[in-house]
Amino acid sequence: MNLEMFETQVLPTKNKLYRFAFRLLGNSEEAQDVVQDVFIKLWNGRDQLAEVQNMEAWCMRITKNLSLDRLRARQRRSTDSINHGFEIRHEDLTPHERTEIHENMQQINHMIAALPEKQRQVIHLRDIEGYSYNEICEILELDMNQVKVNLFRARSAVREKLVKMNAYGL
Repeated sequence: MNLEMFETQVLPTKNKLYRFAFRLLGNSEEAQDVVQDVFIKLWNGRDQLAEVQNMEAWCMRITKNLSLDRLRARQRRSTDSINHGFEIRHEDLTPHERTEIHENMQQINHMIAALPEKQRQVIHLRDIEGYSYNEICEILELDMNQVKVNLFRARSAVREKLVKMNAYGL
């Protein structure tokens, strides 16, 4: 792989890799470090990349593995807890509507973060990043049934918690 191919096939995945690493790690700087490590790893092993059929899925798999390595190292060090949530900006909404959306998104992020690891990864890749089931199978090294079951359970758990949270007056 030459520089031009690297720029056209690998670099465009930067934002997806960052969002995935951020979702797993909950820390912006660590997510940026993971993405940089992914690019370095790919560039150093560029001679073997000709065999890779789906470059984006391959990058996501490396991102997942490096992020999980960092989480394991973090658990061994017993460091601070993971911060959750994304800032959402809606300029044409009223302050009340913006606050409500922000609070709902924080709640959903907390619900997703509370899911078991496999469910959390699958729901992020499918519903946030928009990957196909086949790509998720390749990224997470799971079979199709495991992906579908984990996604169903994750969505059901989040839906159930949302219904309970919003049914306060009934």
